[in-house]
Amino acid sequence: MKPCISEATTLPRSFAEDVAAYADAGCNAMEVWLTKLETHLEKNPPLDTRKLLQDRQMTLAAASYQGGLLLSQGEQRKAHYDHFRRRLDLCQQFDIPTLLVVADFVEKVEPLALERAVVSLRQAAQWAAGFKVRLALEFRGSATFCSCLQTALALIAQCGEPNVGVNFDVFHYYTGPSKFEDLGLLTAANLAFVQLADLAGVPRELATDSDRVLPGDGDFLLGPIIERLRAIGYEGWISLELMNPMLWQAKPSQVAELGMASLLRLLEPTTI
Repeated sequence: MKPCISEATTLPRSFAEDVAAYADAGCNAMEVWLTKLETHLEKNPPLDTRKLLQDRQMTLAAASYQGGLLLSQGEQRKAHYDHFRRRLDLCQQFDIPTLLVVADFVEKVEPLALERAVVSLRQAAQWAAGFKVRLALEFRGSATFCSCLQTALALIAQCGEPNVGVNFDVFHYYTGPSKFEDLGLLTAANLAFVQLADLAGVPRELATDSDRVLPGDGDFLLGPIIERLRAIGYEGWISLELMNPMLWQAKPSQVAELGMASLLRLLEPTTI
């Protein structure tokens, strides 16, 4: 398994600042926050951006996030898919192999929602395949739709496209309705990406993304999860994703250094 850091962990910083800070901290892979990359490209040509990445030996492990693909309809759907196509082009241009997709926000799930979501996910996957991009569907624990690991995996299985897997965010796994036995549904084939964080001293019902802390500093039992990933032969990326405003105020290279240290401690076989 390969460690990387999500740019959400240093969200107020620019794309170029993140590249420099992560590289200085000894982290040579990052999960791109697409809005940052898009903003960067408004003033920096793609060729210069590629050179920046090459000079700092930085790999772009995945890109986050794309929404609005599963349940939107009409003009709204067209707008989301136009946006999606532009982002697929970015992924292809910068050799980003995986694009994270989140389910649409809905207040109430209609009976045909799952059927519509499967058809839309299949279409999105076929589009992504043309750009040689894999989609990673994320479940979110507090969402009305696609809130658990089991549902996300069911959508992926029904979709039937080989370039779709699940994005397993440990925070959403623990704070949502997912169950421990759901880990048994994960395989090396259906697991596309992993995001790690921890939670300390906050009831799970009240926890928000801003409560995320470094892995190992909280109450989540992360060891058995890593053990399960190792058992199924997962060799992909493990991304540190924190959205903690306290960390945003710190020097980004220090945050990256602490983050990498926490990931490496967790991924060491001797710690399991």
